Amino acid sequence: MQPMNNKSTNNPLHRLSFGDKTILLIGTAHVSRESADLVVSVIREEKPDTVCVELCESRYQAIRQKNKWQDTDIIKVVKEKKAFLLLSNLLLASFQKKIAKKLDIKPGEEMIKAIETGEAIGAKIHLVDRDIRITLGRVWRVMGLWEKVKLLFQLVLSLGEIDEISENDIEKMKEQDVLESLLSEVGKSMPILKKILIDERDRYLAHKIRSAPGEKIVAVVGAGHIRGIKTYWETDTDIKALETLPPKKKGADLLKWIFPTMILLLLIFGFFYGGAGVGVH
Repeated sequence: MQPMNNKSTNNPLHRLSFGDKTILLIGTAHVSRESADLVVSVIREEKPDTVCVELCESRYQAIRQKNKWQDTDIIKVVKEKKAFLLLSNLLLASFQKKIAKKLDIKPGEEMIKAIETGEAIGAKIHLVDRDIRITLGRVWRVMGLWEKVKLLFQLVLSLGEIDEISENDIEKMKEQDVLESLLSEVGKSMPILKKILIDERDRYLAHKIRSAPGEKIVAVVGAGHIRGIKTYWETDTDIKALETLPPKKKGADLLKWIFPTMILLLLIFGFFYGGAGVGVH
């Protein structure tokens, strides 16, 4: 069950073993054509029984239905108390779109290529990431009121700073998971974010990849997860605990009104500064 260690996690390919299974981890940069090309070539050459991708069902459907959030009924979202999930997705989607424009590449292209190439060779596609709603929900439940407001404002401010990204910054982005880089940066002042967004998911990914069907497995994950997956490779993980939402903190009722208000302000801001087209988008 020992990992066949590569000395450096900068190497995108890592061979691990678990029982009679051989697993090839591919650490990718979510904004790199080179990563997407590498994924295609490795899957075609290795011909695995299963291709694992760092996606949950919600994100998988988002890839399949690119305009899903644009078709969202805002009133229904507010009534179902999913305003935070919508707002988070809007902010992260906006971040991805800005980065994509800077780098002239589709974010997450390596996951799309992994799925398409895996299906083409007849491999099973295995989604190994924790549901994003659980991840965001766990973040939300453990944070206090002002921490939540601070987090959202930091995310919004980060969007404005993208226009100041240098060529050197762009090259660094090609070597890491961009969204996780953003969240990790924000998380420097909030350590609990790193624990839930990165560390917990490293444990979750390691468990799910080990549990995937087949003797030969290729797993495509963000480069930032490689070190953690290898660290937790032989660790028994209580998956149910990682999929459980902690109890709500005080101030939760107040937030029911804050986020619908923020969504409304974002829409008004879009119409006012960008015209009808921007507001609708």
